[in-house]
Amino acid sequence: MIGIICALDIEAKQLRENLEGPVSESVGRLSFTRGKLMGKDVVIGMAGVGKVNAAMCAQTLILKYAPSLIVNSGVAGSLSKRLDIGDIAVGTGVVEHDFDTTAMGDPPAFFNETNGEPFPCDEAAAKAILKAAEEEGVHAVPAKLASGDQFISDADTKARLVRMFGAEACEMEAGAIAHVCHNNGVKCAVIRAISDSTDGEHQVEFYQFLPVAANNSARVLMRFLQEME
Repeated sequence: MIGIICALDIEAKQLRENLEGPVSESVGRLSFTRGKLMGKDVVIGMAGVGKVNAAMCAQTLILKYAPSLIVNSGVAGSLSKRLDIGDIAVGTGVVEHDFDTTAMGDPPAFFNETNGEPFPCDEAAAKAILKAAEEEGVHAVPAKLASGDQFISDADTKARLVRMFGAEACEMEAGAIAHVCHNNGVKCAVIRAISDSTDGEHQVEFYQFLPVAANNSARVLMRFLQEME
């Protein structure tokens, strides 16, 4: 079983439309849909926006469905000239940039679980996702992501995330999902298509390019599943 977590309905729309034999279930306010996608058994979890929602969804998915891999699919903002609108950031690791215990003498975004390192993404899955993106004709790069409960829109904050963490994309859920996966011993992968650029009008771009970015993320994810053994 492969778990898929999306925050927004538009990020899951194409995946749901291609799902065979869908069965919907609810746990509290979380919704899950099981079925076959590209011949693979999957469950799609709708998390909602933000790290707490994402963590609840990931933990529930793990306990209820026991996936071998969880893929976080959706959109992100670019922090790098390597990633333009519609491009794919394939997670190599995720930091929770808004977690701050520096007053206690820790480095920024420090968690004991990883001794301060980013929460990991599965290397084999990331390599296969990059190959799937190439086959779909979508530009994709391996990237560290910065995750936090903020829609990052100003240039100064974006520059700070690059300076402090070497991040190349920012979003609001992947850190929590990777954190939960790490603590449960479940493999994690992140596919994030760029919906707003490093130097554009971020709120305007987000709504303008969200459908394109969500479509690219879903296409790459489905090709990845199709090619999985």
